[in-house]
Amino acid sequence: MTFLPIVERELRVAARKPGTFRLRVVAALVALLIGVCVMLLTLMPFGGGLLMGGPIFATLTWLSLAGALSAGLFFTSDCLSEEKRDGTLGFLFLTDLRGYDVVLGKLFATSLRCGFALLAIFPVLAITQLMGGVAVGLFWRTLLALGHALFFSLAAGMFVSAISQHPQKALAGTLSLLVLSLVAGPVMDAAIGYRSGRSFGPTFGLTSPGYLFVAANGGRDFWPAALVSQGVAWSLLALAAGLIRRTWQEKAAAVSPRRLRWRYWWKYGGVRRRTALRKKLLAENPVTWLACRERWQTISLWVVSGAAVGAVMVMLGWQVSPTVWVMWNYVNGLVALVLYLWITAQACQFFADARRSGLLELLLDGPLTVQEIVRGSWRGLVRLFAWPVGLFLVAQLVPYAKGNQSLVGGMAVYGGIQAWPGLLALVTAVTSTLVIVANLVALVWFGMWMGLTSKNGRLATLKTIGLVQVVPWFVTTFAVGMLLPWFLLAGSNRGGTLTAGGIALWFPLLSLGLTTLVSLGKDYFFWQLARKQLIRNLRNIAVPSALPIRLAALVLPPVIAPKP
Repeated sequence: MTFLPIVERELRVAARKPGTFRLRVVAALVALLIGVCVMLLTLMPFGGGLLMGGPIFATLTWLSLAGALSAGLFFTSDCLSEEKRDGTLGFLFLTDLRGYDVVLGKLFATSLRCGFALLAIFPVLAITQLMGGVAVGLFWRTLLALGHALFFSLAAGMFVSAISQHPQKALAGTLSLLVLSLVAGPVMDAAIGYRSGRSFGPTFGLTSPGYLFVAANGGRDFWPAALVSQGVAWSLLALAAGLIRRTWQEKAAAVSPRRLRWRYWWKYGGVRRRTALRKKLLAENPVTWLACRERWQTISLWVVSGAAVGAVMVMLGWQVSPTVWVMWNYVNGLVALVLYLWITAQACQFFADARRSGLLELLLDGPLTVQEIVRGSWRGLVRLFAWPVGLFLVAQLVPYAKGNQSLVGGMAVYGGIQAWPGLLALVTAVTSTLVIVANLVALVWFGMWMGLTSKNGRLATLKTIGLVQVVPWFVTTFAVGMLLPWFLLAGSNRGGTLTAGGIALWFPLLSLGLTTLVSLGKDYFFWQLARKQLIRNLRNIAVPSALPIRLAALVLPPVIAPKP
């Protein structure tokens, strides 16, 4: 028998795909473009010094780390569970294949392209050594840390996919495992050091791929962290290979009826709740009922919102320092990213599953119009997420205001007008919340469109996050960074002398105004684009047989005259 036959086949298939080569070229061009943008920003007024390699290297490596850690969410978190739902995984085990054959084969099949994309970025990173500010040891240690972060994320997604069935639960489990592996170890070490009165000493943090990346910058614990974290990643992959032969089929007979009832209650609620929801929504729009009947996601968001509210109340009661509020704003940003991913995945998965199962075609055969189906999906998602997300956003107005007030509290007097840090902080908090709401609306609508047109929900989620959030964020950051210095030079220059008070006053105002306007305009564009495309093309995509037949495309058989 050939060793690792599935891996060999997938490597041969990937080597012949044109997309494999195109992706490497695109990744290198994007990294080069980002590096050029960072270099231009450092050359602007109020920019950096002469050694431009350091800022470019830091920007590209941190972005590469974020991309590597998110690879498991979009490439391996649902690869095995999707095969379970389709019932095709069991055919592989009818042969003499082992669990590691299937796991490694799916690993190469789903994640080979992201590995090639990461390799294509390395030559661009090497150029920064010629620009100054990047040592040789730092360069090679960072490359090893990035490669390990990619492998760790893929292994975590493979492990969760081996024990999951539902795509949303697989995505949530992978995200939870990655966050836990990144944060839990360093936080435990920091707590132990604080309680014992000693400095930070890595023990549990050696398992974190994030700590390994930080330790690449001259840390003494780089090689121990690399060995320990690699051991954890290979352990997750080995567990996936061992569990896949036991979890590929549902064992309903081994589960007690009481446990099944509890699962059903957790997912859909009690009998009264289900009956009331059906009576209320089926008469209005059955699509709304289909989109919002799974209450476990609402409960999970209520838990997150309640924890955020409790943390804010505790910090208000303890009267913590302004630094804590600033740090909490970064935590809010991470939670907002999780909300983006969570809600986008649900919006994409509904239309992807409905089109794949044929449900969308059945709905179109009924009395519902295309507008009613789209509107029902939107209202179902609103009923599912609006209240817990609204509570979280309202509760975070206080941290946003206090954190921003501490940042702008030292604003100077310019032109005889006293800047109001409290008012500016409140305006910043309100506009930030408004931008989050607009982003969620755009993500939901664009996610529904991508779920309708993409191969699966994971690919639709990746497209939505990339096109609606990631790419516009790069463009907005670069545009605002290029325009702000010229506005400051034009507005704050008095007789050829640039005043520090003018910079302190106008920089946050112009930055906030430009960023908010660009973000809201971007969200409005994607919302309108997705809405029009959904209404216009939903029937044609869901029911291909309903497309008009072109007579010119028909090839009639030749007419043969009968023999006399």
